[in-house]
Amino acid sequence: MKNYYVIKEYDSIVRGNLTGLPSNYVPLPEKSFDELESFIISQKDDSRADALELMSISSKRGIGKVISAKNYVGLIQMNDGTQIEILPKIYFKDKTQSDTQTRKVFLKMLKSLKDFPFKTFNNSSLGVTKHTLYEIFIKMFIDETRELTKRGLRSSYIQHEDNEKFYKGKLIFGEHIKKNIVHKERFYVAYDVFNVNRPENKLIKATLMKLLKLSNDSRNIKDIEQLLIAFELVEASTNYEKDFASIKTDRSMKGYELPLSWCKLFLMNKSFTTFAGSNLAFALLFPMDKVFESYVGNVISKHFGTSHKVTLQDKKYYLFDKPKQFNLQPDIVLQIGDSIVIMDTKWKLLSHIYPNYGISQADMYQMYAYSKKYNARKIYLLYPWHEGIFLQEQLGLSFSSNDKVEVDVIFIDLQEITSSINQITERLTLLMSH
Repeated sequence: MKNYYVIKEYDSIVRGNLTGLPSNYVPLPEKSFDELESFIISQKDDSRADALELMSISSKRGIGKVISAKNYVGLIQMNDGTQIEILPKIYFKDKTQSDTQTRKVFLKMLKSLKDFPFKTFNNSSLGVTKHTLYEIFIKMFIDETRELTKRGLRSSYIQHEDNEKFYKGKLIFGEHIKKNIVHKERFYVAYDVFNVNRPENKLIKATLMKLLKLSNDSRNIKDIEQLLIAFELVEASTNYEKDFASIKTDRSMKGYELPLSWCKLFLMNKSFTTFAGSNLAFALLFPMDKVFESYVGNVISKHFGTSHKVTLQDKKYYLFDKPKQFNLQPDIVLQIGDSIVIMDTKWKLLSHIYPNYGISQADMYQMYAYSKKYNARKIYLLYPWHEGIFLQEQLGLSFSSNDKVEVDVIFIDLQEITSSINQITERLTLLMSH
C-alpha cells in the first residue's frame, strides 16, 4: 500500500531512499521523516506527552538521522497521509514468523485490555491476512456500528429553537422581540423534537465520515458508504467534547458502548497515550509492557481462578506502614490454600549475553519487597520467550536468598501460551508437594 510502512519495536526509520540497509531499518520519504521528527521534538517541553518514550532521534555514520521506535506499538498517521504501523517484537518457535502472524497474536493480546473497545473477534472475518492493522481497527468499528443499525438508531426529544411561522412550545421573548419587530407573522420559539439527531448518533456519523477519508481499503469504504445511509437524518458532530459530555448511559442505549469507545479513539485520539501535535492526524498506540501485563494476567486468572483465588494488580500492602507510603502492586497474586505465589510480568528480552541476563537490579529489589510483605512462597518473573534463550536458561533460571526469598524466571511463549501456562502449573504442583 502506498505511503504505508511497517516497522517493529526498536526498529529504525531513516530519511530518504537509502538502499542496502539492514532489515531493521526502514526508509521514509524526506518530507514524512521531517514531519515525524518535528512532532517528536515539539513534545520535548510538554510534560504530559509521551513522544520521547515513543521514539528517539539519533544520527548514524553513513546513514544520517535515524528515528528509532521504542516499546509503543500501534498506528501513526501523518497529515500528509503517511501511515506507520509499529508491530510488537514477538518471536515464534516454528520459525514461520510474519507480519500477519504477529498481528493475530497482538490482536489477541489487545483483547485483554480493559479500555480497548472489542472483546471478541474472529481472525478470518477480520481478514488479517489482507488488511493492515489500521484497516482492521476500522473494520471493527464498522462491524460494531452495523450491529447497532440493525437494532435501530435511538431517538430522543431534543430541544429545537427557531424563528417559525407558527407558534409552538415556548416563546423566547428576548429573541422574539429582537428578530420579529417588523415580522409580526413569525414567532421565535423553543420546542422538543423527537428524532435520531442525538449526540451519540452525531458522534458515530462524524467518525464514519472521518474514516471514509482515511481508509484505503475498498471494502471498508463501501461498508462505510452503506452505513452512512442509515445516518442520513443525523447531523455529524462538530463539537466532539460537548457531545461526548452529553452522552446518556441508560438501558435504552444498549449497544452504543463499543461504537462510542471507537469514536473516542478515532475522533479524539483517546488511546493509551497523550500524544498530540499538528503533524499527526491520528495516533492509536499501546505501551507493550501494559499489553503484556494485561494479557498474561487475564490468561492466568482464567486458568487458575476457578480453583484458587487470583488477584490482578493487588494493592493490599505498602512498602512502609507508618505512614502508609509507596504502594506495592504485583501484577498477579495467586493464593493456593494458605500459600501465596506472586507473578510479575516484564516486557523485556533476556539473554545470557547481558549481565544478570538483563534482569534489572530494581526489578529484583521489587520482587524481594513483594516476597517479604506478602510472605510469598515463591515469586515468578514472567518474560516473553525469544529465540536467543538457551535451553538451560528456560529450565533452570532461578534465584534464592538465605532468608527464603525465591525468584524463578519463566518465559512466556506468546504463540502457544497454553504450553507456558502448563509449565507454570507443573512448577506450582511441584512447589506445593514439598
